[in-house]
Amino acid sequence: MENLFYNPFDLEHLPGSRPEGDHRTPFQIDRDRILFSYAFRRLQSKTQVFQSGEYDFYRTRLTHSIEVARIGRSICDFLRSGSEVLPPDSFIDPDLVEAVGLAHDIGHPPFGHVGERKLNQLMGEYGGFEGNAQTLRILTEIIYERTEAPRGMSPTRAFLDGVLKYKRLFSDCGAPTGEGLESKPRNHFIYDDQEPYLRFVLGEIGSSDQAPLRNTPKSIECQIMDWADDTAYSLHDIQDGIKAGFLDFDRMRQWARKEAGNLPPGSEAHIESLGEWINKGIVEAVFSNKIGGFIRACRLYPDDNAMGVLSNRYAYRLHIDNEVLEECALYKKIAYDLIFRSPQIQQIEFKSGFILEKLFTALVDNYLGAGPGLNILPENVENWIRMEETPSGKARRICDFLAGLTDGFAIRMYKRLFDPDF
Repeated sequence: MENLFYNPFDLEHLPGSRPEGDHRTPFQIDRDRILFSYAFRRLQSKTQVFQSGEYDFYRTRLTHSIEVARIGRSICDFLRSGSEVLPPDSFIDPDLVEAVGLAHDIGHPPFGHVGERKLNQLMGEYGGFEGNAQTLRILTEIIYERTEAPRGMSPTRAFLDGVLKYKRLFSDCGAPTGEGLESKPRNHFIYDDQEPYLRFVLGEIGSSDQAPLRNTPKSIECQIMDWADDTAYSLHDIQDGIKAGFLDFDRMRQWARKEAGNLPPGSEAHIESLGEWINKGIVEAVFSNKIGGFIRACRLYPDDNAMGVLSNRYAYRLHIDNEVLEECALYKKIAYDLIFRSPQIQQIEFKSGFILEKLFTALVDNYLGAGPGLNILPENVENWIRMEETPSGKARRICDFLAGLTDGFAIRMYKRLFDPDF
């Protein structure tokens, strides 16, 4: 069936090879190129909450991404069947949303969010590091790791826009944002040299040099991915935390009394119910059903913004029922306070940050500084570093290498460089 939701503007792609006469749609090609990539497979050994290899039941970045993609498809199906604002023969493409869900975390480094924060700190003088910006870099420049030089996958505009959660440049962010970063932004930016991709995504508006329009609203596919992401980690991180022994009824009750003034309305009832489900051992079954509730909480409304004249992807906004939003916020706060901020996880994060800092410092010293100039990295990576003419360019290639490592590879590389007995 022809889908009138998308127009040639949405289907235009960056320069590069795309198969002609293929039986797949352009968005299915985008999805498959993600699914069969090294960068995607590496997510199986990158931290979601618990470090890769620590438990045998937890979610990794790979399983999380698959779940986000599946939830995103289901939201598309639900909106198509129940929304009254979409015209006939016009629907949000589930293959496109699936591709966006699969790709949304592909730029995340090893060791979860601490890896992202640490690389941003280390790359502060070279343009920063951000997981979403690195996703954009992988899709447009480095997903195919050729010997002579890596290249991107020639993504469609709609797909690229779907993963682009943030539309402001590193240099657009000014205010001090944390110890050790001085005036450098902490997150929610793309790299300065990615501005051409931002202009491509925004089309005529992107070429107008109107800085406020850089942070335009998210496309509808990006909004759906965002809610699918919130759904997945708010429900699933709780499950993994319970299985790992971080959460029990008594601990949650104590936490709830201490946080009473900071919790969303109705939190007490949700905490009591969650405690009962923990005691009965039925959390996974209950939360599996909750996924459906979070999907059915989605509503589609018309929206009015400058990008709407170019694409239907900006003509709608996703609304989530307030009761479900509050429940989601509660689960995220429980996970953050009782799991992520626990001494066990914080100790692992401290160690992970230390490993990345030692690796980055050693590589920058070896390839940019007064180090011995040894052949530490794979030959193709060294070639890419030598091709860069500026320190920032060389540092970015080193950062690409480190961000692409799995947890286990980063640990082994640290041992090879710094442990005399390894």
